[in-house]
Amino acid sequence: MKLMVLIIAAGMVWTRPSVGASQDSTVVGERPKIGLALSGGGARGAAHIGVLRILEKYRVPVDYIAGTSMGAIVGGLYAAGLSADELETLIKTLDWSDAFTDWIRREDRSFRRKRDDDLYVVKSKPGVSGLNLKFPPGLIDGQKVDLLLKRHTLQVAGIRDFDELCIPFRAVAADLVTGEAVVIDHGDLALAIRASMSIPLAFAPREIDGRLLADGGVSCNLPIDVVRAMGADVVIAVDISTPLQTREQLQSVIAIANQLSGILTSRNSDLQLASLTAGDIAIHPDLGDITMASFDRAFEAIPAGVIAAEAAHARLSQLSLSSEDYERHVAARARPRTKLIVDDVRIVNQSRLSNEVIAARLNVPIGEPLDIEKLEWDINQIYGLELFESVSYDISEESDRTVLAITVRERSWGPNYLQSGVAVFEDYEGPNFNCALAYTRTAVNRLNGEWRTGVQVGREPSIFTEFYQPLSPSLRTFVHLDVSFGEQVENVFDSRGRRLSELSIRHALTGLAAGRELGTWGEIRAGVRRGAGDIRVQTGPAGVPDVEFDSGEIYVQFAIDRLDNVNFPRAGSALRIRLSGALRDLGSDSDFEQGTMETSYAYSVGRYTGLVRGLFASTRESDSPYQNLFRLGGFRRLSGFEENELAGQHAALLSATFYRRIGNWSFLTLNPGVSIEYGNVFQDRSAVALGDGILGGSSFIGIDTLLGPIYLAHGWAEGGRSNYYLFLGKSF
Repeated sequence: MKLMVLIIAAGMVWTRPSVGASQDSTVVGERPKIGLALSGGGARGAAHIGVLRILEKYRVPVDYIAGTSMGAIVGGLYAAGLSADELETLIKTLDWSDAFTDWIRREDRSFRRKRDDDLYVVKSKPGVSGLNLKFPPGLIDGQKVDLLLKRHTLQVAGIRDFDELCIPFRAVAADLVTGEAVVIDHGDLALAIRASMSIPLAFAPREIDGRLLADGGVSCNLPIDVVRAMGADVVIAVDISTPLQTREQLQSVIAIANQLSGILTSRNSDLQLASLTAGDIAIHPDLGDITMASFDRAFEAIPAGVIAAEAAHARLSQLSLSSEDYERHVAARARPRTKLIVDDVRIVNQSRLSNEVIAARLNVPIGEPLDIEKLEWDINQIYGLELFESVSYDISEESDRTVLAITVRERSWGPNYLQSGVAVFEDYEGPNFNCALAYTRTAVNRLNGEWRTGVQVGREPSIFTEFYQPLSPSLRTFVHLDVSFGEQVENVFDSRGRRLSELSIRHALTGLAAGRELGTWGEIRAGVRRGAGDIRVQTGPAGVPDVEFDSGEIYVQFAIDRLDNVNFPRAGSALRIRLSGALRDLGSDSDFEQGTMETSYAYSVGRYTGLVRGLFASTRESDSPYQNLFRLGGFRRLSGFEENELAGQHAALLSATFYRRIGNWSFLTLNPGVSIEYGNVFQDRSAVALGDGILGGSSFIGIDTLLGPIYLAHGWAEGGRSNYYLFLGKSF
């Protein structure tokens, strides 16, 4: 009878075991259940990994985890089966500056989107609806973070009840509508973690079960009550939130904004800490000047977590298991990491495009193990169309079948976009400028037809409209119609570089082309162009007559573009070959044939980059009219000469540029460098000779900014020619 009473009592209460005593973690009631509460704090949250390392060292079993923001990331991945060692490796090897941007790698952008770089408009594209501008819900949507979280939770992708994870887990977020704390205990683990870390303004919120969720720090930054509600008898609370600043430190807008955020999180954290009992453990790592945004120093926070947890070793030792019992505890919560076999692929299409467009970019073999790297590559190709706010995937078990669901969400601020740009440059008359505004309507139809209209004012006014229509779900084959009106200002020089006159070349052109994209790297097209215009003398010798002209040509063009950056490439290559023939039958004033080949190759070692470029252009019978001559002169096109100073029926240029990248910011880099150039123009094919080239070069400082590249340069060429450049909006 006494034995029966003891058994019943053991099931109702627990007694703290003595240090070093052996407890069997698989038997309920022999030891207290331990819950881990991990606070938010941005980069400071890497300290949680150091705490986990010490818990493993002292064989402290963790039965429940609740985390907020960065605490949800570390806690969720640990609950999914990653070890402290794996988490530390992830923190140290992750490119945080890349992960926390939505910039699509240029290699992943479609060839059509790469051609946006030929314009000088700013890449950021606010949406437009009527007279109202629309903007993304956050500076960062988090596409790369989403994929990162999915990759590292893939082993538990089919689990929907977070109590069935290796360690029962809860992520804490905040309802953006009510401000209430939302405890997420089911669903997609990666999505739950992502919602918990959605810092308002910085990251776009996520929707779960009909609620719009953001970073949980504003409502419950240290979820002690959550982990206690899960069943924890002892709570280990790790608080890595940023201490409030003193009055003397509040000297900037950023400091004040951080203080306001800190006040919100510290108040709810203090309330949670006040609920701790004598049997609980609070750990406060000393993180010094590591801020929540110091992700480049996140790895430095791990030792701070180790030190803080070691300071509590006496208390932690009281919760320690024997080696045998801890091994059984770890083995009981471990899940085998097996390869997922995909039985079905489902597209959840929340866009105007047809499902076939999405499916054409997916290559997931049915009945074979899932290749996560290949899947992410496919997703990046879809995202590279720049039509979607996010492209995500989920894996679920349905009737013993593993289903891979690909969800595409159309941009909430699309499909109509505005882009603007400015180009400022110096010439004979002082500073000049061009300003441009472009309107783009994407997803005009299910095959992603696109209509764009642009206008430019300034020294060279122009207007154009174009319609680009893919013809198949692959979006590879296309037709392209464009109409443009514009004016080009050009100076005429004598042999000494003195300006003789200024010409205005006005034109009206229309073109129709058809072609095929060759993946994201290339394109081939053929088309016909028809136009008319005139050449008028703005300044120069009196009595020079104006000239009117008509043009009509057919052409074929092959292009490759593998450059990683169009302004300051660090890797990749580009090639463009264009053959054209002007025909009287198409309305041209004369028949002539021309060919152009341009190529470039960039290679980097560390921060140093070498860029080699070549140009060869030729008119077959040396009989093209003035407006069709090839031109050299200007920055990095024989830099000692004025822009377009040299004109001829044939042109050749070879240049090598070397520059060093300074700074790792995605929005601004400094690139000082030099170039060496050799080339010339020729009036007759027989005059083309390697020894008749002109040697030139430049030294420059280039800055890659959100508004475009800025250059300050000095150019020189043989014959004592030199020139200075200061401009915004030009590219290599």
